[in-house]
Amino acid sequence: MNISAWAIRNPIPVLLLFFLLSILGLQSYRTLGINQWPNVDFPIVVVSVTRPGAAAAELETDVTRKVEDAVMGLSGLEHVRSTVVEGASTTILEFYVGVDTQAALNDARDAVSRIRQQLPADVNEPVLSRPNGSGDPFISYTVASSQRSVGELSRLVDEDITRAMLTVSGVAEVQRDGGLTREVRVRLSPARLQALGTSVDFVTGQLRALNLNAPGGKSAMQGGEIGIRTLGAARTVDELRAVRIPLANGRAVRLDELGSVEWGFADVASIARLDGKPVVGFSVVRAQGAPLVQTEDGVQRAVKALEKTLPPDLKIHLVRTQATYTRAAYTATIDALLLGALLAVIVIYAFLRNWQSTLISGLAIPLSVVPTFFVMDWLGYSLNGMTTLALTLVVGILVDDAIVDLENIHRHIDMGKSVWTAAFEATQEIGLAVMATTMTIVAVFVPVSFMGGIPGMFFKSFGISVAVAVLFSLLVARTLTPLMAAYLLPEHAQGAETIEREPFYRKYYMRLLPWALHHRWVVMGLAVAIFMGSLALIPLIPKGFINNGDQGEALVTIELPVGVGVEETDRVALAATEILKRRPEVVSVFAKAGTSQGTGMSATRGEGAGVNKGQLFVTLVPRHDRKIGIVDWIKEVGPELRTIPGARLAINLPGAAGGGASKNVNLILRGSDGVALERVSEAVLAQMRGLSDLRDVSSSSAELRPEIHIRPDTARAAEQGVLVASIGRTARVATQGDIDVNLPKFNAGDEQLNIRVQLTEDVRHDLAAIGNLMLPGRSGMVPLRSVADVSMGTGPVQINRYDRARQVTLGANLSPGASLGNVMGKIQALPAMKALPAGIEQGSLGEAKIMGEIFAGFGRALGMGVLLIYVVLVLLFKGFLQPATIMGALPLAIGGAFLGLLFGGKELGMMGLIGIIMLMGLVTKNSILLVEYALQAREQGLSRQEALLKAAHDRVRPILMTTIAMIAGMLPIAMSLGEGTERLSPMAVAVVGGLITSTLLTLVIIPVAYTFVDD
Repeated sequence: MNISAWAIRNPIPVLLLFFLLSILGLQSYRTLGINQWPNVDFPIVVVSVTRPGAAAAELETDVTRKVEDAVMGLSGLEHVRSTVVEGASTTILEFYVGVDTQAALNDARDAVSRIRQQLPADVNEPVLSRPNGSGDPFISYTVASSQRSVGELSRLVDEDITRAMLTVSGVAEVQRDGGLTREVRVRLSPARLQALGTSVDFVTGQLRALNLNAPGGKSAMQGGEIGIRTLGAARTVDELRAVRIPLANGRAVRLDELGSVEWGFADVASIARLDGKPVVGFSVVRAQGAPLVQTEDGVQRAVKALEKTLPPDLKIHLVRTQATYTRAAYTATIDALLLGALLAVIVIYAFLRNWQSTLISGLAIPLSVVPTFFVMDWLGYSLNGMTTLALTLVVGILVDDAIVDLENIHRHIDMGKSVWTAAFEATQEIGLAVMATTMTIVAVFVPVSFMGGIPGMFFKSFGISVAVAVLFSLLVARTLTPLMAAYLLPEHAQGAETIEREPFYRKYYMRLLPWALHHRWVVMGLAVAIFMGSLALIPLIPKGFINNGDQGEALVTIELPVGVGVEETDRVALAATEILKRRPEVVSVFAKAGTSQGTGMSATRGEGAGVNKGQLFVTLVPRHDRKIGIVDWIKEVGPELRTIPGARLAINLPGAAGGGASKNVNLILRGSDGVALERVSEAVLAQMRGLSDLRDVSSSSAELRPEIHIRPDTARAAEQGVLVASIGRTARVATQGDIDVNLPKFNAGDEQLNIRVQLTEDVRHDLAAIGNLMLPGRSGMVPLRSVADVSMGTGPVQINRYDRARQVTLGANLSPGASLGNVMGKIQALPAMKALPAGIEQGSLGEAKIMGEIFAGFGRALGMGVLLIYVVLVLLFKGFLQPATIMGALPLAIGGAFLGLLFGGKELGMMGLIGIIMLMGLVTKNSILLVEYALQAREQGLSRQEALLKAAHDRVRPILMTTIAMIAGMLPIAMSLGEGTERLSPMAVAVVGGLITSTLLTLVIIPVAYTFVDD
């Protein structure tokens, strides 16, 4: 059935259809979330096992390896990463994309429960979870007051602010930056404990058992049922001081007779500063899948509502937010889409010189884009960097089918036919070509949507959005365009051409083509040479991942030697702040030294945060107010920061790394032989530091830190009746207090605080005093030194494992101007990498890993796309030979894309690959228009030469019109007009370069190729 003819005869159903689609699309557009990237649900399960006080080496043997062995048989498991630090083992299970995360969590929980009896008895119950947060915090505030202490501000953040933020839709976690945690501190005197014959561990246990409110059952009294409660918890600190602690000799003493009992704060683990001044802040983490901009709007509204209820002396100040750049990039992309659409419409008018035709073809853009919003909303997509890229990419394509239809209608009108007749016959004549051009684009992008892995998760929404938009454009071209043409076009075309005033491009083309047909071998030889020359350009083009753009923010990471306190980390952060604040481009510096206090698990990197690490978020003035770009700014500031002694500082773009890594380059070396692994990693590390394209080169190789080693004498301990477990527990409780979950609690109003029982400060730092700790034995209390040797030693602070083997990660950032692909090639060429010993394997994390997956995935998708194009063309043309002619245009686009990237100074990365794949669908359009028309002409009795010349004469204008319209639609992106569009620029540059060369070459080479296939 000729659907165009039906549409012309039945205009009302067609108009109602597009009216309904437009209403649905506009309604969906208002509800779509705005993100920087698509929402991706990574199938990850985290297994956390804690054993307070246990060294990393012990946990690796006793816990981590057993957990890894237990889960290795789980279905769909791809990788297992473990991080072991003092007192905690974290194992991250990475499943293949597509695995049901909830089912994987249940399977992992069953596997771990089966080995629970094999784990040490003193480990806490294993905790299995799936990360709810989307990663790092996306918005940060500070809280200030001229009348309140740091402790009061910290309590305000922990209670009121956190409670208000967690009510906001899309918020997963609130982290406190800096501040103090209030608790009751009990400082026991070793002399008093020894004199009374008791131990710190015994006092803690008694306090936990005595200071307690417990349920007491129920009683039937007074004709009804009455609950019973046992109220043993102290209501005030004075009551806590008076708690009686029983002794072994039957006596009991007040708690304050054993030491001091005072209000206090937990040891400082985090210090926050804004421009060098101490502050208390809080940062918010998004829930998985929550839209960034809408969640930020909700947080901002909640903060404003909270400010109205707070005392006037309290001020909440916004420090940083990722939503500003995301919102600006989204706006700039939409502006580029609209500008591209306007330029495409101007091109149409320049060719057709008819306002009715311009209006009809221009309507194809909104009538294709707006209904796409409805499908995106139905599929659960958001307006993000990939979906808006898809719509921007196709803006020039959406008018293609309408242009081809209208141009053919104009040609028929020029023959003297009525508009009605021309609309009927022209759309039927061009129907196969229009269908073929659209379906080839769909055939290219559907494989991109299903290429698997992490890249497939990101590109699914991109490929589907492109396919849906071009299918809607096909629907417009086959129904609404001929309908409007039949009713709106004038009977005589305003720009009708005659032989006397044919356009210049057609005159020159019609002189060139006969010469090319008479010199076929010369033309084909030139085509092969051009293609081979295109391939030779590949080594000259830098390879990369993705340009994150100038977001107006830089991230400085600080790492100090293990064992230093948070105060030293804060000193380095303050020195870095002073250097940064001297730069005129810097607006503010928000520094965090140590570990933020969170309400949940926000990260699964396994890098081990601690008091020796810190971050500085540097906010710069907007790009249009700066004379220097972010990359050049980092290049200038980096050397200054690295002059700070005693610390390792690195500066980079925020979010520049992916896949759970903190740097651009993350090379993994793993093996079962720890000594060989250490030796190889040191050799590779030294050679990587010699590469000028790398900076901030570091290794995750386990650092050693000073430790106090207590080695029990099992014979003497057994003789005295002292258990080894009791030795470790007593040492832990005496020096740092018990773990939080086991500490006695104190109810202060609606707040429950820890009661931390420790020895006095001076004793905890004295080796001899630790040796004098009292332990319960068979015949009473005995000193620790009588059953164990106490000495100084060293031990690893952190152990990393990857797929059940020891792992060392060598990380580095790229020097400004360096490309990831080229640098990875140089690393692989290092002598140490070429001579890896047996048993040592390599891998990658972060950007390098994702880039490798993307290149491999795009290669497969490109091959499948080319195959599908051929299948579509075979089905449409009902033959196997002519589709081969049409596909001869594919190699002709490669050279232009590579030349565009090379001369534009762009990387062949993710965006460049998208552009090349897009070209595969676009360049076949010109071939289809030529070959399909030549076949029609031959069916009418023309010779091969006459048919080719007629096809070239009649089709050169629509080919040039559609090509120039597509180039015009791409220009705003190619020229990086607007904030955030610079990351999309390589894609547009590749498309523009490929369209220019392929169009010029196709017009000559495809007719020649047709003659060879026809022979």
